[in-house]
Amino acid sequence: MIPKLVKFCKLARRGGGELYLTAVIVLVAVISFGLGRLSKIREEKTPITIENVKENAETGESKSLSTSNVDNEIKTDKIFVASKNGKKYYYAWCESANVIKEQNRVWFATQAEAEKAGYQPAANCKGLK
Repeated sequence: MIPKLVKFCKLARRGGGELYLTAVIVLVAVISFGLGRLSKIREEKTPITIENVKENAETGESKSLSTSNVDNEIKTDKIFVASKNGKKYYYAWCESANVIKEQNRVWFATQAEAEKAGYQPAANCKGLK
């Protein structure tokens, strides 16, 4: 099998340039079709929704928080977070916000609320400023 493949390659180099070009075009077409098919499969997947229900033991009320992997936004009232020890505020989903310890976190509903408390927008958190 391998000797036949080597012989075919030698023929393609010598005088069969058209055959070689045809093989390359067919391979590119097959790869393109496969990539297009993979992208279509990815579009058809339904997003995952995670719901976390917290129930108050005294009143029996439940509060539902939900997240979705489509927009990766946490759907709660307070989406800005700052550290008690810092001077900057972040979106809750910013990588830098994950470094803040839970006991040091201060939550805000709006940017104006965070700025009124003396915090400034973080430069490394996209979308703030």
